[in-house]
Amino acid sequence: MPEFFNVLPPTQALQVLLNRLAVGAHGRAPLVSEPVPTADALGRVTAEAIHSPEALPTFPRSTVDGFSLRAADTFGASEGLPAYFTVVGDVPMAQAASVSVGVGEAAIAYTGGMLAGNADAVVMVENTQRVDTTTIEIVRPVAPGENVVQVGEDIKIGEMVFPAGHLLRPQDLGGLTALGITRIQVARRPRVAILSLGDELVAPDAQPAPGQIRDINSYTVAALVQQAGGLPVLLGIVADDYSLQLAAARRGLELADILIFSAGSSVSVRDLTADIIRSLGEPGVLVHGLSLRPGKPAIVGLVDRKPVFGLPGNPVSAMVVFDLLVRPTLYHIRGCARPPAPATTTARLSRNIASAPGREDYVPVRLLAENGYQIAEPVFGKSNLIYTLIRADGLVQVPLDCGGLYAGAEVAVRLFW
Repeated sequence: MPEFFNVLPPTQALQVLLNRLAVGAHGRAPLVSEPVPTADALGRVTAEAIHSPEALPTFPRSTVDGFSLRAADTFGASEGLPAYFTVVGDVPMAQAASVSVGVGEAAIAYTGGMLAGNADAVVMVENTQRVDTTTIEIVRPVAPGENVVQVGEDIKIGEMVFPAGHLLRPQDLGGLTALGITRIQVARRPRVAILSLGDELVAPDAQPAPGQIRDINSYTVAALVQQAGGLPVLLGIVADDYSLQLAAARRGLELADILIFSAGSSVSVRDLTADIIRSLGEPGVLVHGLSLRPGKPAIVGLVDRKPVFGLPGNPVSAMVVFDLLVRPTLYHIRGCARPPAPATTTARLSRNIASAPGREDYVPVRLLAENGYQIAEPVFGKSNLIYTLIRADGLVQVPLDCGGLYAGAEVAVRLFW
């Protein structure tokens, strides 16, 4: 029986793949773009730089309710010696200023509204007192520009809003719509073909016969693909037959930008994935075997510039390998310059975690609160038990050169996405 030789740490295996992918300017994969409404662009990656068509704000705006005036006229004002101003009008919201102020004059200002002509500051209403219907006293001076957002202070006309390769967040969509940008060019979502292998698999709506199990990985991996910005293409279940699997794999490469095999990546006589990848085209298998637990049998390949992955059939292994290899590849081919890092938190281990030097271990943990501390409780279980992950909040990594972690140690918990 063949063995795993020259296993690589996950980060090195990923780099082997990314180094072989065709890249364009800035070291990113070439972008195939499409226009989308800004309102639908959450999580998409900009395909080109976006520049501001206008300044924001377009007029000086008050940040408080109060009175707009000339700041110099307030210098020296205090509680004991207030400055007196004549109120010459107001500037209603959503209207241009129709009133200007001179020496010793003020106009009513509203939060977000325009300042009166000649005004360069706004005094908060809390720092004023009414004397009569047309006179106020000001008990605190203001500096020029105080309580005012200037023209272009948020963004200037022609300024770059986002570079190409920017992953769009909720606040980014708000910023674009504030500029009247309602349609943008973004990278097309990669299509990811998912092929589940095994005589023992049946569809989720089927009643398994003795020796059969329902297909878990197709739907778990499809959800992970969607979460990472891809479009899953489910190819269904294929029996352990070389010709059937090869035909299905070729169809997957025709339909998609990435091909994922679920199961079949190990080295038993029933595991055909490595041979199939070699038959699909050049360069074929790049890495077979990771210094990782769970997930050692994973395969990383490349066929005609399209990444190909062989994920282990065990659900926990498949999710870990997806997170370490497939997810960053999806962001790479989308042209994302700064892929999001997984959220982490620190916690104290409740129990020892054993490991062996020379491999990375990823152990599911449940987070608990205890005596004011956050505790990470390992959820030990075999990698073919999906509820090991369901009962967990994240993963703790045991580094490659470490023989284990001791109870009480403070660890970083990689939270599930």
